[in-house]
Amino acid sequence: MDLGPLGVWYFTETMPVAQAGEFASRLEGLGYAALWLPETMGRNPFAHAAYLFTQTERLVIATGIANIYHRHPGMTKQGQYTLAEQSDDRFLLGLGVSHAPLVSGARGLEYGKPVSTMRAYLEGMEASPYAAIPPKATPKTVIAALGPKMLALAGEKTDGAHPYWTTPEHTAQAREILGPDKMLCVEQKVILETDRTKARQAFQAAFAIYSSLPNYANNWKRLGYTDDDIANGGSDRLMDALCGWGDEKAIAERIQAHRDAGASHVCIQPLKPGGAPGEVDWAVLEAMAPNA
Repeated sequence: MDLGPLGVWYFTETMPVAQAGEFASRLEGLGYAALWLPETMGRNPFAHAAYLFTQTERLVIATGIANIYHRHPGMTKQGQYTLAEQSDDRFLLGLGVSHAPLVSGARGLEYGKPVSTMRAYLEGMEASPYAAIPPKATPKTVIAALGPKMLALAGEKTDGAHPYWTTPEHTAQAREILGPDKMLCVEQKVILETDRTKARQAFQAAFAIYSSLPNYANNWKRLGYTDDDIANGGSDRLMDALCGWGDEKAIAERIQAHRDAGASHVCIQPLKPGGAPGEVDWAVLEAMAPNA
């Protein structure tokens, strides 16, 4: 798999499917290595990835993340191997345990202990048969990992980790736990805006979706932030730690900070100040593009 150093993480379900295909194609033209797709209450990321492969030639499509509670481990392996074969090794499977409010609340499923549940799921995938013609190379898997135990599991059982809503300091900690050779694919939100008030509005719109989810809050606290930092839309201190904002130079420096800390791949998620839902900030994507 040719997973270059820079990709994009984006909610493509905010776009009509044809527009999502155009979005992926344009990212490929800009030189980005991968497009990361979430799985919440929207499109099935496996089915959506299959379509996006028809609209691109080189772009890796990655799940960030596929929720393990949504499908049997054998079905996940089938989907992974099928997409890897059909795309000539352009599919990267990112798996995660999601969050109790989404799993138990929205889906009505029993939410288990994160690390032991993920371990059992990965072992279930390993044990599941796959009888079709296999892909040329064994497909790669990363898991959403924030805390030290999940990061250790990522290093033991998978090809690496996909941390989300984290900092360069966390990236350094993750690399130390994973070891030197594992994939470390870090998501980083970016805002091309030098006015703090405008940047903060964009940050808070995204932060509001996640601030009540315990897995993120617990990780921020491990990094030294407090309940007061997390409350009321996030403190300036937390915003500065989690979000790369400012001019092009400031954003490039934040991306480089993750690389210096050990990230093998950074996927940027653009937040557009004053933008409508689904409105892409092409200014920052073009400014940060590898082909710029």
